[in-house]
Amino acid sequence: MKNVKKKELEITLQKIKQPEKIKVELEQYSTPASIASDILWKAYYNGDIEGKFVIDLGCGTGIFSIGCSLLNAKRVVGIDIDDEMIEMAKREAKKFNVHVEFISMDIEEFDEKGDVVIMNPPFGAQYSNRKADRIFIKKAMEISNAFYSLHLKESANFIKKLVESRGWKIIEEKNYRFPIKASFPFHEKKVEYYNVLMIHGKRSK
Repeated sequence: MKNVKKKELEITLQKIKQPEKIKVELEQYSTPASIASDILWKAYYNGDIEGKFVIDLGCGTGIFSIGCSLLNAKRVVGIDIDDEMIEMAKREAKKFNVHVEFISMDIEEFDEKGDVVIMNPPFGAQYSNRKADRIFIKKAMEISNAFYSLHLKESANFIKKLVESRGWKIIEEKNYRFPIKASFPFHEKKVEYYNVLMIHGKRSK
């Protein structure tokens, strides 16, 4: 997908199907195309996608993975522990005629090194999934030289301290209002909005 414009990327990503049912314990909150395209556009113009090996941890149905492939990444691997998500992601990639290696596995078991990780990890807000965001960010730093990651604003300071304690630099931050459609009994509104922070980190040389 050459000479793509940001709006065209967003429109394309909006066509990626999202699951009808999600698993609360895995915090499967789909990244809106508007947010995904904005993050991917930043990464692309920072030189972190085209010609690079990109890894998408907790890929879901593949919005970041497919977007990276459309932006001419050399290789893209999407990892998710949910078999159903992986199968859906594979179908979506085929629909867009892009090549992404989708793997069903626990992200902690993945040890291949890439150039950059782009991800929307679990927020770690559910009791059964506490500290999941920390597990993902630690893995991102282990297997790459840079990352772009979304986190709840309320936990972002802890994540930033964790990143810097590992000798990494915080390059950029951006706030988003992240919509989550009512999917669970405890949701009181049709759409709940959460303050999230995109953190771009880079390994110090």
